[in-house]
Amino acid sequence: MYLLAGTLRPYAWGSTTAMAELFGRDPSGEPEAELWFGAHPGAPSRITAPQGGAATLDELIGADPETALGRESLAVHGPSLPFLAKVLAAGSPLSLQVHPTQEQARAGFAAEDAAGVDRSASNRNYKDPNHKPEMIFALTRFEALCGFREPADAARLFRSLSQLLEDSGRPSPALLAESASDLDAGRPDPEKLEKVFRRLIGGGEEVRETVTAAAETVRALDPESRTDLDPALAGIDELDGYYPADPGVLISLLLNRVSLHPGEAIYLPAGNVHAYLSGLGVEVMASSDNVLRGGLTPKHVDIPELLKTVDFRPLGVPRVEAEVTGLGQELYRPPFSEFSLQRLELAQTAADAPPSMSAADVPVHQNGPTLVFALRGSLVLDTPKQDLVLDPGDCAFIPADESPVIAKLAAHSAQHDDGALAFAVTTGSAGAAAAVPDEPQLEL
Repeated sequence: MYLLAGTLRPYAWGSTTAMAELFGRDPSGEPEAELWFGAHPGAPSRITAPQGGAATLDELIGADPETALGRESLAVHGPSLPFLAKVLAAGSPLSLQVHPTQEQARAGFAAEDAAGVDRSASNRNYKDPNHKPEMIFALTRFEALCGFREPADAARLFRSLSQLLEDSGRPSPALLAESASDLDAGRPDPEKLEKVFRRLIGGGEEVRETVTAAAETVRALDPESRTDLDPALAGIDELDGYYPADPGVLISLLLNRVSLHPGEAIYLPAGNVHAYLSGLGVEVMASSDNVLRGGLTPKHVDIPELLKTVDFRPLGVPRVEAEVTGLGQELYRPPFSEFSLQRLELAQTAADAPPSMSAADVPVHQNGPTLVFALRGSLVLDTPKQDLVLDPGDCAFIPADESPVIAKLAAHSAQHDDGALAFAVTTGSAGAAAAVPDEPQLEL
């Protein structure tokens, strides 16, 4: 096992307090958005006690891929760690975005390389040739937009917004009625959603004026009236406050509004339009940094490229339910072959343990290479080769050839009532990708 230090990313949307509170340290005074654990070339984790000349995890894996990754992962995913783990702290909304399919990522990466676009350029769409299916596990209340609503439900929201403006004495923009009418039209659901999405994402004066009028109307409501609003309409004010007159404010009415309680998780396949709005969570994904943005951001937006990628089918919220094995392992397994997640929550005694916690030692779920990172309290990872203590913010890389690994509450954590909380990430099953809905093949 190898002790790693994660890489903190200070993106502007990050919380200034959530990460510090989680790890029990003083705030830095700067936004702290993501803490990365993995071997992605953009921010590989540093080995705190380098061995054999390797200073970072990607160097360690590159020196002996078969030992680090195992034959199965090497055969399926190639000679690199197939997943990336993050602690994500959203203090304000992230961009409205979508991730490409594997084929789109490879083609886009090659095309931008051929065009001479620097890989670190702010206007680069594809930072690597990999797709980026992902999952978010909520540590606190977590708000997000995720995938398209049923068109009839979206039409209801546009009509409700139109009525809200009229009740306030404002004229209702024709854009709202036209959008509702298109969403009710007699054509397949994806075509309805695509037509309205394209109209809004293009922006223009009519869209900007409609967003501003809608936000001002919601902002002027008294607290009781705001409480009665659909959450999607109530959120217009907040989104416009961060990104005034942005088309993404109206596009949010086309998307599912998701409120996750701590311990709940959703997954996001390629083509799923989404935006994280607020909260603290553990995010796991394929090892990629490819993001195509469509709004709610000051960063690079490439609408034509985004439209090639969007899956316009309305889908229910893709939740991931916990599975508890006979060994007491609490697993979250989305339908992707790159990763699965285990929550390791250890209590001091059985009497102290809430339903989500175990008072016993728990085997770490391993399906090849594995990362384990501690968030609260301290735990010991015990293998036939060695023991390793993880304190809050620490991460361990466990090569595929080192098992079994048992997670135990560290002696100094056993003196405290709140026990320890950690997460383990390993590869998913080889057939997991077959459970994902067909990736979109759109002719636009």
